[in-house]
Amino acid sequence: MESPAKAKTINKYLGSGYVVEASVGHVKDLPKSKLGVDVDNGFAPHYMTIKGKKEIIDRLKSLAAKSKEIFLATDPDREGEAIAYHLANEVAPKKGNVKRVLFTEITKSGIKEAMLHPRQVDTALFDAQQARRVMDRIIGYQVSPVLWKAMIGKSTEALSAGRVQSVALRLICEREAAITRFQPISYWNLWADFTTETTEFPIHARLIAVDGTEIRNPEGSAQDLSDADKATFIGDEKIARGYMGDARRKTYRVASVTKREVKKNPPQPFITSSLQAAASSKLRMNPRRTMALAQRLYEGVQLGDELTGLITYMRTDSTRISQEARDEAVAYIAGNYSPQYVGAERKTKQSKNAQEAHEAIRPTSVTNDPKTVRHYLEAEDKQLYALYELIWKRFVASQMAPAVMDQTTVEIESREKEGSHYKFRASGSVVKFDGYLVLTDDSDEAQKSPDDDGKRLPNGIVENDPAAIGQIDLQDSTTKPPPRFSESTLVKELESLGIGRPSTYASIVGTIQERGYVDQEERRLYPTTVGLEVNRILIKSFPEIFNVDFTAQMEEELDTIAAKERSYESVMTDFYVPFKSVLDQVQERLAEELPVRPCPQCGSKDTEVKSGWFGMYLDCANCGKKTSLKNEGKPEAEKTGEQCSECIERGDGEIGELLIRSSRYGKFIGCSRYPKCKYTRPMPTGIKCPKCHVGDITERRGGKGKRKFWGCSRYPDCDFLSNDKPVNKPCPVCNNNWLATKWTRDRGEFLKCPNCKREFTPELNETEVEK
Repeated sequence: MESPAKAKTINKYLGSGYVVEASVGHVKDLPKSKLGVDVDNGFAPHYMTIKGKKEIIDRLKSLAAKSKEIFLATDPDREGEAIAYHLANEVAPKKGNVKRVLFTEITKSGIKEAMLHPRQVDTALFDAQQARRVMDRIIGYQVSPVLWKAMIGKSTEALSAGRVQSVALRLICEREAAITRFQPISYWNLWADFTTETTEFPIHARLIAVDGTEIRNPEGSAQDLSDADKATFIGDEKIARGYMGDARRKTYRVASVTKREVKKNPPQPFITSSLQAAASSKLRMNPRRTMALAQRLYEGVQLGDELTGLITYMRTDSTRISQEARDEAVAYIAGNYSPQYVGAERKTKQSKNAQEAHEAIRPTSVTNDPKTVRHYLEAEDKQLYALYELIWKRFVASQMAPAVMDQTTVEIESREKEGSHYKFRASGSVVKFDGYLVLTDDSDEAQKSPDDDGKRLPNGIVENDPAAIGQIDLQDSTTKPPPRFSESTLVKELESLGIGRPSTYASIVGTIQERGYVDQEERRLYPTTVGLEVNRILIKSFPEIFNVDFTAQMEEELDTIAAKERSYESVMTDFYVPFKSVLDQVQERLAEELPVRPCPQCGSKDTEVKSGWFGMYLDCANCGKKTSLKNEGKPEAEKTGEQCSECIERGDGEIGELLIRSSRYGKFIGCSRYPKCKYTRPMPTGIKCPKCHVGDITERRGGKGKRKFWGCSRYPDCDFLSNDKPVNKPCPVCNNNWLATKWTRDRGEFLKCPNCKREFTPELNETEVEK
């Protein structure tokens, strides 16, 4: 058992005949100060007891010595198997009474069922986890020194490379490069209103063809357009206006009315990546927060006098559900809605690299509906309730019937044989049977047609009836660059590429931010200058290692170990031999390109660049002197022309200048006498505070520096705050001196005036949203 909370819940269900103790995670790991892997002897790892775990191991040994049977109930995944393996060897190395049990849900029935089917510790799963750990250690310890040497003069912060984290960084950098070089394509659409004698309101239709040539909206960047692509859309305003004037003079008829019944299938129950994505878009939770709350729901929550696990294990890439869970959901749906809302059994989706036969993330009992548990969960944490409601609704909806839509497509074409021939199309749908939509609007399916503008089609449209053209609107648009990744969309991308596993997604996303390689603004991930340079060096030096295909292939190789198809040593050998060859070549090249740095203390050239907690330093093997490189290559700070007010107030005779400095959180203003004077203030935005009209709006940070917000520079005298990034542009409508940046999943980024509440595109074109 890993968690004290989990141990407490299980102890209650097992009763007084059992003693349940928690290991509190891993008890053994590779050493921190050295490689800890014998690459010349079968890649044997040298494990050490983690600091603070000796007391836990001693206590478990003592309890094991008094016990008839020992059950290891660590998490049901590879990490859990590794913990169980080390516990078995440490606690009872010579006893045959050690068994492994898997608790996929912390409920009385789930624990009882698991205890009926114990097994031995799975050494294949342990070997797969060990291979991952050793592979990551070798890459981290042997590639990072190359990175340190190549980054001298560019950064002196503590840098590292990682098998998966560096590929995640590459994806972000490549997306940023695609956005930078993106050339938008301008195009026009014609929308017209048509009426017939039998329609109660106009049909709003889009021009889809001229003289038989189909008009399709372009996608992507201008530099990727072929000559054939250019002929498929209206890319010239003059041509668009010519069509507009000519189309207005034509007469029209309803060429076709097509009706069909369309089913909209419910979404699959959550897996780890889809849960993180949904929690991000609907609840604005980052992956780490999502998984921390899910862990609490899995391990047990106090429902009155009962401590109950509310969801199944939350690190999974399978949508499989048990028959018991299916039966319970069917009974709930039939009883609370009606039998017609019960959906047929569906085939489960499982990623090609799915690890063990896990279930999807689901409630342990649908009878614990959100209304029943809300009071208990909100008393602990409102976000805990929100996440449970999301999981519960998704699971129940996944077992419901599809929604049925009546979809109608109308085509209207000009009647004249002379001149240009125009064809317009309108699409719309109405809900015939709401099915799962009665519970949630989630969907795994594609978005609506470009001819469906969201407006309802009128009744009474008859084929071949004359149609009178009314208002024609010319709509100009541009293609959009690929969006920057958010934390959740990066996780989805990693999963789709076969990189990482449910247990590692959140830590991958967190690591690249903690290293200062990536910043997050408005929930979007931007590579920092250091991140871009690190990525450039790694791709230049190790193109075969830090790429998507190699990393995904390694994940598949790890799966072959778990499936007992290949051995730990053979997989590690196949990885290490080519890796070592490339590493040797890179080190030889760097030795030629970079001069040896003599020790400033003794002059010896037997030195090595290393990285520590406080950044890079030069380590001399001769005298043992460690010389910090923290300020080497750092550009001179820009002066503001101001004197430090805190130095002046102190009156000690020394007065520093205020400089523009940089940290991992961005630029700020600080005193040149640091660390003697620690005066700092945020960088101003150039926007006067709308509340006091004296101070400036400045960027600030809360939540351990991770959450950005904006406030008045005169705080606490002025308490103005905004969670939206201010833009130094006046409102075109009310002339307010600033606009706020907003973002939604459907609309992307737009601007909003905090005064008149009108909304604008980033180019300051007013949006169509009525206020």
